[in-house]
Amino acid sequence: MNDTPKRVTRRRVATRARLLDAAFEVFAAKGFGRVSIEEICEAAGYSRGAFYSNFATLDELFFALYQERADLIAAQVADALAQDGPDLDVPASVDRVTEVLLLDVDWLLVKTDFLVHAARDPAVARALLDHRARLREAVADRLFRTRGHTELPAVLGDVDGAAHAVVAAYDGVTTQLLLDKDVEAARTWLKQLLTALLTDGSRTPV
Repeated sequence: MNDTPKRVTRRRVATRARLLDAAFEVFAAKGFGRVSIEEICEAAGYSRGAFYSNFATLDELFFALYQERADLIAAQVADALAQDGPDLDVPASVDRVTEVLLLDVDWLLVKTDFLVHAARDPAVARALLDHRARLREAVADRLFRTRGHTELPAVLGDVDGAAHAVVAAYDGVTTQLLLDKDVEAARTWLKQLLTALLTDGSRTPV
């Protein structure tokens, strides 16, 4: 008897995960505004009942999908930046962060849909701003801990300014990636741009 609730919980978690995975594929292929609940259920192999036992609306599912991926990326960025010792190896850190940030075009398509959606919904906008703030905090915290070991260009101001610049550079490069789909070119350009931002520009990433 005691095992029954655990089995139900595991099954519900698995159902929710499958719905989110299916939604990611469908949203990436068609765009958030062109997707119905029925299409997501069909892609996941579930009924509408399974959908409504996990999400009240399509907006709620979309938000959960974005939040799940955004939390994962924020954690990966923090982990990538934590791998150096007290001395920040800028090219190595840039390389690790770039590999994490440039996931794939499908994620960028979903993220862009979420950005457009957030621009029209203040509550969603707050969630997006919170995620971006956590990304910047991960970068700023790492830069703060290397003060005295690694000097930042004065034009960036403090570590918060540098963190804003890093996220802004990522936004610009990924916009180009959405258009030309050239992941390797985007990765190379982002490495060069971030290295130039965080140093005097004399160090060239390998």
